[in-house]
Amino acid sequence: MTDGLVQILEGNTFVVSDDRGDIEASSTDPTGLFSFDTRFLSEWVLTINGQRLTALSTDDLQYFQTRFFLVPGSGTVYVDAKLSVIRQREVADGFHEQLRILNHQSEPAQLLVRIDAASDFADLFEVKDALRKQGSYRARPADGSLVLGYQRETFLRETLISSSEPADIDDKGLSFTITVPAHGEWQTELNVVVAAGTPDGSASPAPTALRARREVRRDMARGLEKWLQQAPQLECDWRPLEMIYRRCLTDLAALRFSTLTMPNRSLPAAGLPWFMTIFGRDSIFTSLQALPFTSELAATTLLALAERQGTRTDDFRDEDPGRILHEMRYGELTAFEERPHSPYYGAADATPLFVVLLDEYERWTGDTRLVADLEHAARAALAWIDDYADLQGNGYISYQRRNADTGLENQCWKDSWDSISYRNGDLPGFPRATCELQGYAYDAKMRGARLARLVWHDSAFADRLEKEAADLKRRFNRDFWVADGDYFAVAIDGDGRQVDSLASNNGHLLWSGIVDKGKAKAVARHLLGPRLFSGWGVRTLAEGEARYNPIGYHVGTVWPFDNSFIAWGLRRYGFRDEAACIADGILSAAEVFAGRLPEAFGGYRRDATRYPVRYPTACSPQAWSTGAPLLLLRAALGLEPAGDHLIVDPALPQRIGHLELLDLPGRWNRVDAFGRGRVDTGRLVPA
Repeated sequence: MTDGLVQILEGNTFVVSDDRGDIEASSTDPTGLFSFDTRFLSEWVLTINGQRLTALSTDDLQYFQTRFFLVPGSGTVYVDAKLSVIRQREVADGFHEQLRILNHQSEPAQLLVRIDAASDFADLFEVKDALRKQGSYRARPADGSLVLGYQRETFLRETLISSSEPADIDDKGLSFTITVPAHGEWQTELNVVVAAGTPDGSASPAPTALRARREVRRDMARGLEKWLQQAPQLECDWRPLEMIYRRCLTDLAALRFSTLTMPNRSLPAAGLPWFMTIFGRDSIFTSLQALPFTSELAATTLLALAERQGTRTDDFRDEDPGRILHEMRYGELTAFEERPHSPYYGAADATPLFVVLLDEYERWTGDTRLVADLEHAARAALAWIDDYADLQGNGYISYQRRNADTGLENQCWKDSWDSISYRNGDLPGFPRATCELQGYAYDAKMRGARLARLVWHDSAFADRLEKEAADLKRRFNRDFWVADGDYFAVAIDGDGRQVDSLASNNGHLLWSGIVDKGKAKAVARHLLGPRLFSGWGVRTLAEGEARYNPIGYHVGTVWPFDNSFIAWGLRRYGFRDEAACIADGILSAAEVFAGRLPEAFGGYRRDATRYPVRYPTACSPQAWSTGAPLLLLRAALGLEPAGDHLIVDPALPQRIGHLELLDLPGRWNRVDAFGRGRVDTGRLVPA
């Protein structure tokens, strides 16, 4: 998020404001009150006697609650304030705001308090892409409330604003003419409720009562405390790690998202401000990261994705039978099919990753019932790999969008336009078969074979999957290996040529297990070498490649999520110290970012910058960045399920010292893991 903005969220609703608590959204500004991909407030501005306020400080009370301390004045060097203002805001089905005005004078204060309120009811895609709406607006006082509305045919959205104190309400806001006693205070409770209604208004909710709001607030606070108590407890000599761990758990709680069909279950939304919705790839990766700490997110993710699995061939949505969705949206543009996200299936990785998550979930939990329930979905996902994903006829997963207007060009996790390039900077044509997709396919087949034997009792299917996986691995290590560089090409283009740049994708190959053991050492050497490893983490693209840019989205930045899976892959191939080195770099960056890792940060060499350089538009919090320290802990402690037991094989950076992770949940009930930092990561940092 941009500096100076304050965000709070709960479930499917979030608010982004300035540090005064005010909202003044432009057409492309991500500030406002959002719910289910619609902005329900684009203006919410407080004035006293016509004067804007100055922020003194902001308290981040909970992820769903914040408090603003303000004074009247212009923010000059010296403000002799006679009044102070406290706005306390919490999110739930809109938001509730307690407004308190304190008079510090020895005489009463006569004040005109004004809240200007408006809504553009922008679809989130309109905010991102500066598009124009086609419907009609209305604003009217009604029954002691201000009702803001928008309608396009049968699509209706409303915002209802009310106050506990009497107000003069007009179509642009609420006014209060008040007297605050000497050394006294005045307060009111403001309710902002969002509604998706019908044209006759029958679905509009009544403003939530103050008592009900207090109960919601208590329930949310208790829910967060229960979430934190149920998680494993961490104690460590390196105190910043305790702060990072708690921040991760709290942000994961904040990013929990409930679908309309499963309101009592939660899965991880992708991130603020643009991605508070179900994402196939992001939700799967985050669920994998969090599995040693909570299995709830993984189970709900699997169920939600299976529920919306592709059933037909639909070019508008890039849908195929068996394909797992990329993104689901609920706004106006999706409702009128001006965007394909109902859902959109343009991801080539989510489908094999679905099977990977299903198997990893069973390995941790022993929940064979869910695996049995999702057998059809898993088989359909495995069939998609062979029946629909091989666009080039060479046995590899490839992608090429079928919706040229709104579909994604790059349908891998590096989905920006220039993320896949040759050494010389040229971009390949389509279809593209990126290397990590083949690793995911290999892993999905191996894991699918395990589930087929263990749960589905289909040994013939298991044998077939294992044979296909072995053949894929053999061909992959031949076709993708860049012989003059000793690494794997980032992709194979539509003509079967190697896209020969060196990229972090090689680390995902280690995680999947597709790399021949004889090639693994060279891959690990590159990942920790000076071209890829910045000292803070592995860059998305190696320094020296033509498109390398340390602040380019996927062409040189460091992504914490990416690094967490690279560390896991290094551990899989026995590179314990190298994995500890990556954990040390990313966790050191997390300390600088006060525990909350951004989506990405600059790929500058660590010795060139005192602190990691912020990427200007990174989402924060973002789910798979939030989960990165959790997976790094798993990799550093060497946590791996083995039947009904948990293997602990620590290789921790020296700075961590003694580490205890208590009450790890799983099929073994609860166990403790201990380790001591012994790895001298400094000797592995590139000169």
